[in-house]
This record gives sequence, C-alpha cells and structure tokens, in this order.
Amino acid sequence: MIRVAIAGASGYVGGELIRLLLGHPEVALVAVTSERSSGLPLGRVHPHLRGRTRLRFSKLAELEPVDALFLALPHGSAAKEIETFARLVGETGRIVDCSADFRLRDAANYASWYGAEHPAPAWLERFVYGLPELGRERLDGARFVSGVGCNATAVQLALLPLERAGLLSREHPIIVEVKVGSSEGGASESPASHHPVRSGCARSYAPTGHRHAAEVEQTFPGLALHLSITAIEMVRGALATCHVRVPTDLDERTVLKAFAAFCAEEPFVELVHERAGLFRHPEPKLVAGTNRVQLGFDLDAARGRLVVLSAIDNLGKGAAGTAVQSLNVICGLEETAGLEAFGYHPL
Repeated sequence: MIRVAIAGASGYVGGELIRLLLGHPEVALVAVTSERSSGLPLGRVHPHLRGRTRLRFSKLAELEPVDALFLALPHGSAAKEIETFARLVGETGRIVDCSADFRLRDAANYASWYGAEHPAPAWLERFVYGLPELGRERLDGARFVSGVGCNATAVQLALLPLERAGLLSREHPIIVEVKVGSSEGGASESPASHHPVRSGCARSYAPTGHRHAAEVEQTFPGLALHLSITAIEMVRGALATCHVRVPTDLDERTVLKAFAAFCAEEPFVELVHERAGLFRHPEPKLVAGTNRVQLGFDLDAARGRLVVLSAIDNLGKGAAGTAVQSLNVICGLEETAGLEAFGYHPL
C-alpha cells in the first residue's frame, strides 16, 4: 500500500481528494492537515465523509514522512514550502500539487499571469504538468506533478482531438466561454459568494485575462486563445464552449473520426454526439462526482465554424480526480484505480 497524506484538506478539493483516496484499493490515507480544523474529525468539515474514517485533521507541522503527498493548499503556499514538502517524501516519494504554483514552466510567464515573482523558480522544471491525456510518457515515473486548472482542463480536452488530427489551425484565434459552478470559488466565503447576491445570476466574472488561459497556450504553442468565464446557478461543473474556425470543406465525418479516435484511447473521455434525446450534447450534471469528461461538437461547415463542447466536474476531473489519476500513472498503478465511478441521473 502507498502511504499518502494530504496537506490542506479542509477545502473542496481536499474533501474530494479524501473521498477518492478512502476508496482507492492501493492507497492508505494516513494523515490530513488543516490549521483551522486541527483535532476535528473529518466529518465535521466534510459531512459526506461521516463514518468513513476515524482520521482527524492535524497541523501541517505534525506531518510525518509518507510515500506520496498531495498539496491542496491555497495558491502560493506550496511553492514557499516546497523544500520542506520534498523532505517529507524523501528521495523516492511523490508530490502532487493541486495549486497553480507549478503549472507554468516559465517563471517570467508565471509573473506575467500571477502578478508576482515565483517563490521557487528552480523547481518549475522539476514538475510535470499533471494531465495524463496530454502525455502519459512525461508522467511515467515522475516524482513531482503539478495540478491542473479546472477551466484549462475542460478547454485542453476539447481541443486535443483536433490537435492530434491536424485540424487545429493557428491562423485564427480560438474563442472559448466556460460556464462554471460556485464551487470553483472555493470554500472560503466572500461578498461575491453570498447566496442572496449570487443566486439567480449568470455572472461574467472574467470576460478576459483568466489565468487558466496560460496553461492552454502552453499546451498549444502559437495558439491565440480568447477565454471568458461565466458563473451560473450550479455548484459543481464546468462547460467549455469552444468556437474554432475550420475550412468550409471540412465534413462532419472527419471531425467525428478525430473525436472517436481520441475517446477510444482515453478511459475517462466519452463522446456525446446525439441527434435525439434529452442530453444530445455534453452536460456537467451527468459527470458530477466523477473523473469523467464528456466531449461533443457541432459543425457549421458552410460558415467554417466548429463548436466543441467539454463538460467536467471542476472538483473531479478539473482537480482532485486528475490528481489521483496522475498518482496512479506515476506510481505504475492501474490508471482507473479509485476512479471508476460514473455519474448519477437524475441529480
């Protein structure tokens, strides 16, 4: 069994990591930390975990060496203490950081998007970007893995089938809007997340300049991305709608073949492209609580326009699920271990 701990486990991503790891057949979850909730049983903070474990939250300073360490700390915290965390896993252990601290490979790019110098720039090259669908060969045997941005994950998975089929042109910008649920804002309350203020709103809170665009552009060099984020009346989920310019002679069969080939190779990716039924296109509600992603598309060939849709659970495939999937890959485990759940309907 792989002895695993989670640093910073009182937030939504931390709670999702706990839920997944408690059901993982190859993992023993031995410690979870929270400075604010130290000493409390996990069910006090994560009520859906009542009765699942006798673990209690401990302080970060009380962590003992483990085989693998998940970091679910606020952005900026992991980079400041990375040397300490590295000592906790020793020469052979693994770290999976769920924050944005090590997602970008270039320190100058980090400073540009995050408005501050990176606290540990020498560590950037040691971390591998933790999206298995993007490149398992880079993850295989890696010791340090960065988390993924939930919005960036939805967009990258939408565009990867086109990229691999040679259908993603750099000639025109890609225009993307991601509709997201309230859990993307995290567990800490704010005036903007206050229910009477937020309820019933379709709030375009990042029409331009969202930081997750940097991850997408890093993955697809030379691609111009216009990314907008809109918060809607939903708790879990992200739906990316990507507008791609394509040649007017592109036919649907070619696009369908590209998506089918990609989905056939990926255990968590499903193609949803139906002509009838209630859910003809990807729907975040149907993947809630899972590590799954639904991809779909609609082609307007006469106007040279392809709309690609990608639905994920922002806490699952967009964060904790992909983190556990990455751990499986780097440790040589079955990639689907602990992540086999499908969604629910109705929900």
